[in-house]
Amino acid sequence: MIHTTVGNIGHLFVIISFVTALMSTFAYLRISLAGNELLQNKREITQWRWLARGAFYLHGVAIFGIVACLFYIISNHYYEYHYAWNYSSRALPAEYIISSFWHGQEGSFLLWLFWNVILGIVLIQTNRDDRAQSRSSRQWEAPMMTVFALVQAFLASMILGVVFGDTFKVGSSPFILMRDALAEMPIFTSNPNYIPEDGKGMNPLLQNYWMVIHPPTLFLGYATTLIPFAFCIAGLWKNEPKEWMRPALPWALFSAMVLGVGILMGGYWAYETLNFGGYWNWDPVENSVLVPWMVLIASIHAMLIAKKSSTGLKTAIILSVATFLLILYSTFLTRSGILGNASVHSFTDLGLSGQLLIYMLVFVAMAVVLISFKWKLIEKDEEETSVYSKEFWLFIGAIVLCLAGFQVLNTTSFPVYNKIGEAFGFSPNIAMPADQVAHYNKFQIWFFSAIALLTGIGQFIWWRKVGKGNLNSLITSGIITMFISGGLIAYGDITKPAFMVLLTTSVFAIVANSSILWGVVRGNYKLSGGAVAHIGVALMLIGILFSSGYSKIVSLNNTGLLISKGDDFTKNDNKENKENVILWLNQPQKMSGYLLTYRGQRIEIRDVPDYVPRNWVEPIVGATPELSFHGIATRDIEQNGKLYHKKGDTVALHPENTYYEVEYREPGGKIFTLYPRGQINEQMGAGGFLPSPDIRRMPGKDLYTYVATVPDPSSEGTWSPTETYRIAPKDTFFVNDYVAVFDNVIQTREIEGTPLGPNDAAVKAVVRVLDKEREYTLSPAFIIKDRMVGRKAETNEELGLRLQLNEIDPRTGLFTFTANTTQRDYIVMKAKEMPLINLLWIGTFVLVIGFSMAAIRRYREFTKMRDKKKPTLVGSSQ
Repeated sequence: MIHTTVGNIGHLFVIISFVTALMSTFAYLRISLAGNELLQNKREITQWRWLARGAFYLHGVAIFGIVACLFYIISNHYYEYHYAWNYSSRALPAEYIISSFWHGQEGSFLLWLFWNVILGIVLIQTNRDDRAQSRSSRQWEAPMMTVFALVQAFLASMILGVVFGDTFKVGSSPFILMRDALAEMPIFTSNPNYIPEDGKGMNPLLQNYWMVIHPPTLFLGYATTLIPFAFCIAGLWKNEPKEWMRPALPWALFSAMVLGVGILMGGYWAYETLNFGGYWNWDPVENSVLVPWMVLIASIHAMLIAKKSSTGLKTAIILSVATFLLILYSTFLTRSGILGNASVHSFTDLGLSGQLLIYMLVFVAMAVVLISFKWKLIEKDEEETSVYSKEFWLFIGAIVLCLAGFQVLNTTSFPVYNKIGEAFGFSPNIAMPADQVAHYNKFQIWFFSAIALLTGIGQFIWWRKVGKGNLNSLITSGIITMFISGGLIAYGDITKPAFMVLLTTSVFAIVANSSILWGVVRGNYKLSGGAVAHIGVALMLIGILFSSGYSKIVSLNNTGLLISKGDDFTKNDNKENKENVILWLNQPQKMSGYLLTYRGQRIEIRDVPDYVPRNWVEPIVGATPELSFHGIATRDIEQNGKLYHKKGDTVALHPENTYYEVEYREPGGKIFTLYPRGQINEQMGAGGFLPSPDIRRMPGKDLYTYVATVPDPSSEGTWSPTETYRIAPKDTFFVNDYVAVFDNVIQTREIEGTPLGPNDAAVKAVVRVLDKEREYTLSPAFIIKDRMVGRKAETNEELGLRLQLNEIDPRTGLFTFTANTTQRDYIVMKAKEMPLINLLWIGTFVLVIGFSMAAIRRYREFTKMRDKKKPTLVGSSQ
């Protein structure tokens, strides 16, 4: 049965959300454009205000209704809906069922709408016009919420899913049925009510706990960039080009914190999940989020100097508007399909590219026209800014941030330039850099060296520690910096001039800001948010410098064994053979001071805390959707003295994941184990194998390990043709390139723990197989039970050998063995050390603390001013 009711309700909520957003926009616009007549009629303006708020609150209810309906569809596995089928499956655990909500474009737009609703309600309550009428604060609610509600109307249109005629489409609905989304499929022609038993599931790379929290955090960051933009537009609109910054500044700081954390969460996800060995790859989608954050930081610094400088005020207006417009541009880049060949992260085009372009251009036009008309309201500075003023250095810092962002944005936009050229009848064919990491790094390392330097100098100027004729504090910090950075350069064997400069400026930023921080904390710690944030940035830069610039491959192949003969063999100077080691099952091998042993494949049972050997569970093949990714326990599953499952129990497995246990033994004898992961998913290409690393975290470095190659999973269980050996005890023979010795036979009274009857008999052969470094014993059995002959072969996975005792000839004393061979279990592994990477994560934490302190301080200033009562006039009866 197709569950159409919940989808119809959800789509009704979508329509309500769109209509109510338009109603709220119109009502707030009516208040904002009200003349003196309407302002004097308090009853009428109160009615418009109630309509505006009521419509926005009803819009919020509708958004919550859409969220509830979509969650209900996904969690109940209603695969008649295309969204649920395309992004979820019955095998996904609960946390990934939740994250499949924002897996697709429609869900991500809905997440954005959700956060905007929450923020809009908070803004209405903290900036109420009826409160402002009796207190000395500006009336921000109506003009600011006009912009806010208009943005919501555009976002709601992205999930509207209404088609006019055969071609004109507005939005893409998350509640479209499979039979409508894939109407051309033959199954729906013959059976319109067909419902798939299971969904396609989630991209295995997204099955990570960071993907449960990273997208909501990132979209909260997206949503918060609207607030400074809305306040800025409202300020210009109401001819108050300066006053808007007081309520906007704490929100800008909060936005910078949340958006920065969201970006770094994505970097940490990449570090833990992807196998390129880092946390940032200068991918176009990564860049499209980074640039608005850099411009947002620049706008915050411009706001700080706007109180005394018209240049700072103009810059703050431009950058606050640019931040939100860049978020829209980022959305266009990632969701229009324009980056399809340039990024692995971009969405496919759902036919919304034109709508996204209109969305972006409307707000660009609105902002440009308004700024142009109101530009003359900004007063000019009476005096030129001194080079020893804090405004000058903050402005320089903002400019450098913008230049750094522009360099990233320019290269990232190459596909856009090509599309624009094609639209005008010519093809620029601007190619992305062959080595994108090197391209961006050669510019950004100098930009961030300048930024680090300016954070130190700017703090001294800000707190009046230095000035014209007084450079003592600056000189002292410079001397300390030279000693510390010189030691680090010598210790780290840093030889590249650019790295030396970045390290020195970062150390200077820490020294200078720590000096300022110490003085400020003794006076009032609440004023120290800026210094704390700058220290966090400097720590991050040092962590990035060492972990990216001085990572060291430790999996050097010194065996002479040729691992790869692919394209990399010639293109990369045999790099793949040099930087990978092959580990055979249970055969120790030395690697850069470690003794490594591959202990075999492991899987993850959902209710068992640790990984278990793969052969402990027999997967259920051809199971129903309810039993997909389940298996039967082949033995009792016990860990740490607790029995989790008995032999024969059905157990639930985490889908698609295999963990490869690699034992590391340090020179001192200490042992630790890593479990790099491989995911088998044919839909993902690359042979269906997707490796993810495991990381050993140490105080001074990380040991980063991933499996590059494993035996073809489809070849498992494939044995060679049978070879026969007719030999006598003490004879030597060769099998699978090994020397084998048939020692003797021994009588046994039980087979696999099962006793034999009084009339039964069995013997076991003792065959020693000699490997290079160790010896294995195989004991195939020959059984006579109930007058029937049986044979029990023995298999050794480490040798890839199966040996069976087939016949015993008492006349000749010869024994007949049969042998089959298969691919020995192995992994090709790569490992690298990432020095001082913990400084990056520590710096992130410090940065968040600094932003939080600054945001709280500025918000308290705003509320203090907002709630300040008007002074009573002399002679007034009030």
